[in-house]
Amino acid sequence: MLTLQQIKEDPERIIARLAVKGFDGKQGVNDVIDFDDERRNLQFQSDTLAAQLKKKADSIGRLMKEGNKAEAEEAKKEVAGMKEKQKELSDRLAVTENSIRDILLGMPNVPCDMVPEGLTAADNVVEKTGGKMPELSSDALPHWDLARKYNLINFDLGVKITGPGFPVYIGKGAKLQRALIQFFLDRASDAGYLEIQPPYVVNEASGYGTGQLPDKEGQMYLINEDKLYMIPTAEVPVTNLYRDVIIPADQLPVKNCAYSACFRREAGSYGKDVRGLNRLHQFDKVEIVRIEKPEDSYAALEEMKDHVQGLLESLGLPWHILRLCGGDMSFTSAITFDFEVYSAAQERWLEVSSVSNFETYQANRLKCRYRGEDKKTHLCHTLNGSALALPRIMAALLENNQTPEGIIIPECLRKYTGFDIIN
Repeated sequence: MLTLQQIKEDPERIIARLAVKGFDGKQGVNDVIDFDDERRNLQFQSDTLAAQLKKKADSIGRLMKEGNKAEAEEAKKEVAGMKEKQKELSDRLAVTENSIRDILLGMPNVPCDMVPEGLTAADNVVEKTGGKMPELSSDALPHWDLARKYNLINFDLGVKITGPGFPVYIGKGAKLQRALIQFFLDRASDAGYLEIQPPYVVNEASGYGTGQLPDKEGQMYLINEDKLYMIPTAEVPVTNLYRDVIIPADQLPVKNCAYSACFRREAGSYGKDVRGLNRLHQFDKVEIVRIEKPEDSYAALEEMKDHVQGLLESLGLPWHILRLCGGDMSFTSAITFDFEVYSAAQERWLEVSSVSNFETYQANRLKCRYRGEDKKTHLCHTLNGSALALPRIMAALLENNQTPEGIIIPECLRKYTGFDIIN
């Protein structure tokens, strides 16, 4: 969440930048400032009263020693009244602090100055394009038909045992999935990322720490009995490893990667966008997470973009990078770049990765800090990216690499699959 310091230093800028995300922050910013003024006043009263209380309490022992019992009893009554007043101030202070926190939790991150204005995906900026467009025959099949033809994925069985959006991978389809996961993990490891195997369920504090709660509560699967959430991405458990942690400066940057299944309710999704692998409730993904000093985070963001681009180039897929406009960004992000690949049989671009810098927004929620050379603690910057999400990568690979003889496996995957063609 935003810090009080950010808001109080330049409230007008905060309001203006939040408007780029389509969020009216004027009332919230003004209320936070007013509540903080009240908080500081209450804190001053509480501190003053505490000093008076200590002085008065100390006087009781002296009066008793001097034999001034009546005066000591009167002082005890005053102390009791002061303690009651102190509790009242403490309760009011807690209410005020909770009010500030509630407002801040409901405010999105401020987009950085590089974020373009715009309301929808149509306003995103194409930043870079690469890869060669495939040339398919007129009878080319979409991936859901290819999956049926070669017995790679059974969508109907997934509906039978769970419901829509939970496919069953079979034979070479399952092996291709596993090959992609291992390829992505190996490339992340080669790039210096430490592999983590996280839990697939998280508690409420973890959801709040990375900003999925309260913003995306309706998109997450909840285990009611235990108040635990199925993870929508490995970002959540991996970043929460550093909740309430002060990281020594010489241990930065932190570079982690993790494979996990991801679970998203995707409420309200329908139509051609959800056909086949285009949009699932359960899917596999390799995530990269970084924790950086603020002055290093934008250089780290470029490294992460280069890493994802390298994966797509190795797979031989046509790709482009979008710099998201304010209206199409997530609640928590300061800037996001989406990678999309071209799915030739569907004749459409499919998102396969988002790479984001959250600056101090998540770190403030997490209390993720580092100790600087000044011996003081400072909030870190957190970043993450998909490297990569599998379903749409699989869809594009099947469609773009289909030939009359079968589906050609990219060279970089063959040592993992053990085969070079699906036929």
